[in-house]
Amino acid sequence: MPKKVWLLVIGTFINITGSSFLWPLNTIYMHDHLGQSLSVAGLVLMINAGATVLGNLAGGHLFDKLGGYKSIMLGIIITVISLIGITFWHGWPYYVWFLTIMGFGSGIVIPSIFALVGSVWPEGGRKGFNAIYLAQNLGVAVGPALAGPIAEKSFDYLFISNLALYIVFLLLAVFTYRDIVPKVETEKSNSGEKVKVSTSKTNFYSLIILSSGFLLTWVAYSQWATTLSTYIQQQGISLKEYSLLWTINGVLIITLQPIISPIVQKYEKQIKSQLVIGVIIMMLSFTVILFADSFKMFAAAMVILTVGEIFVWPAVPTIANMLAPKGKEGTYQGIVNSIGSIGRMIGPLIGGMIVDYYSMNVLILVLCSLFIISIIPCLLYDKPIKKSSHSISNEE
Repeated sequence: MPKKVWLLVIGTFINITGSSFLWPLNTIYMHDHLGQSLSVAGLVLMINAGATVLGNLAGGHLFDKLGGYKSIMLGIIITVISLIGITFWHGWPYYVWFLTIMGFGSGIVIPSIFALVGSVWPEGGRKGFNAIYLAQNLGVAVGPALAGPIAEKSFDYLFISNLALYIVFLLLAVFTYRDIVPKVETEKSNSGEKVKVSTSKTNFYSLIILSSGFLLTWVAYSQWATTLSTYIQQQGISLKEYSLLWTINGVLIITLQPIISPIVQKYEKQIKSQLVIGVIIMMLSFTVILFADSFKMFAAAMVILTVGEIFVWPAVPTIANMLAPKGKEGTYQGIVNSIGSIGRMIGPLIGGMIVDYYSMNVLILVLCSLFIISIIPCLLYDKPIKKSSHSISNEE
């Protein structure tokens, strides 16, 4: 992997570690320390997720207009400003304001990094996106593990530590990211002539079709961290054991790479098949939950889920990069990242309503249906491109 990609991977790890410092403890802090109800805390987290969606879209657009370095720097600076604010003023309602700004700032960074990886190392195919995916999951594993002991001493230390991490990320970006220039930019002529930007509608339609399937899978996947967490504990599984399930997820994502990577590389051109296989495997994990009554069964379901997501999650930004016309790489990454954020935002609400009005078994059946439906856009997302190519060939 090129040095420039490694720098982006390291930056992603620091960024996600920092952002995951707060997300598992937000509800606890607002409820236990700020005296807010769980409903209010949930609303605040939804606002934060909404700001992240806007940040994803803005980050993708800014990448195309300003370039990778400037868009990433802007996102980091906004996040650092919000963290300075939350470090000094973390009472109510200041916490809400700064948390919302933080969601927007961090939301700008991620699609910019994805777009930059695809532009810097186009010949790497899925490898670069897979590396970013690994860095994200490592950050998610490390962040909460560090945050828990720090928060036990004081939440003040948690805010300070989070700010310190983002300052490290800021310094890394300032001193190394300026020289990370997409290959499409280096191909511009010295005379200042602009590279022609394609605005292919068919590519955009394909992206929207793909995103619809991506949204459905995220709505289903998000249940593991929300409705299923309560259900699992109702089955006699302790909170510590439930946390261990996510540890299994993080460890497997890293350890399974040497096994799955050769398969992915061998069938790299059959990325549509990888998507479908991944979705089916993820669906199987939920069918196991229907019969799960012990920690071992839930652990088996998590193992199956993890194998499925390894096929699906890195494949989507890879396809988005393949679909993106020249000059629209950031916009396309912004769209798929925002779709994932929307799925994480509305998934818990949909899941909670189904469980409240019906039952967990009904929710599982609905989720399996969502996975089945999501296979359709996975199979048909490139239909508009094929239709357009066929029309052009007929005209010729």
